[in-house]
Amino acid sequence: MLGWDVTFDTCFTPFLASGAVPGRVVRVDRGLCDVLVADDDDPGLLRTVRADWSGISSADPMRNPCTGDWAVVHMDAGQPASISALLPRRTAVVRGSAGERSDGQVLAANVDHVLISVSLAAKPDAGRIERLLALAWESGAIPVVVLTKADAPHDPSWVDEVAAVAPGVTVVAVSALTGVGMLELSELLGSGTAALLGQSGVGKSTLTNALCGADVMATGATRAVDEKGRHTTTTRELVALPGGGALIDTPGLRSVGLFGGESGVDQAFNDVLELASACRFADCGHASEPGCAVTAAVALGTLPQRRLDSYRKLLRENAWVASRSDARVAAERQREWKMRSRSSNPARP
Repeated sequence: MLGWDVTFDTCFTPFLASGAVPGRVVRVDRGLCDVLVADDDDPGLLRTVRADWSGISSADPMRNPCTGDWAVVHMDAGQPASISALLPRRTAVVRGSAGERSDGQVLAANVDHVLISVSLAAKPDAGRIERLLALAWESGAIPVVVLTKADAPHDPSWVDEVAAVAPGVTVVAVSALTGVGMLELSELLGSGTAALLGQSGVGKSTLTNALCGADVMATGATRAVDEKGRHTTTTRELVALPGGGALIDTPGLRSVGLFGGESGVDQAFNDVLELASACRFADCGHASEPGCAVTAAVALGTLPQRRLDSYRKLLRENAWVASRSDARVAAERQREWKMRSRSSNPARP
């Protein structure tokens, strides 16, 4: 059922005695969410229930329900459905919050593939693709670059350019209108769960409808001048696929902030890391050090300077995010210590 397996079944075992049932979170609203659960009369079918999750609400947004989560759902007779716990996430696509906050925002949970949607109706932005790849790799899922609108007039070299900035990643050019590449993409996804990421107007909702074989998501037109579109998808939503899997459509991402952790960046730039392994010094900064294999590759033209600059930029951003997160954790621990100190010594002001 939508990715339910023996691991989740084992995690759910302690809740069986309470009469709870497992449910997959479809979409989340403030204090309420839609959850898919097995039908009472036919366990092979699914039905949607509206469940209250306010009882597990947390000040940490990453601990609150997200589309794709597996939840412990209680549906007592005569009572509204409610969620008492979330099962541990196998994977989570997390981006940094906008502004000065150091919290992360979970975009999708328990996904097997992250589909990075890029339109071929305009020249792809290599830096943005690299950023999304780092985000996808960090999630623990497998990234796939989906080049949408392959039926639109475009330079064939764009596909090769995208492949060059996505080493080790499958790149599929598709057209939801003509069907080009759709069978290959469907077979790649199988019965797992995939999350769609990308800017507004790249065709994520149209792609969702094509994979589902039905118009389950609203779509809109793009501006001819710049191929940018409006947010036709306003919330993250999970839909079932005909092959037994699931797809999470997400609103268009204007900004994509990373949320710490260098493993995603390292995997997105594994070509740079392979070169770095041949540097004379283990702590080479790939700037002016003698015997640097990375700068040598740039000089030879085998590694674009733009790609090295992008790698450095994302590493700096991750370091900055990590420092903000460490400061926030330290402040929270200090507040907690003060509260405990006051509770143990009521006479203290």
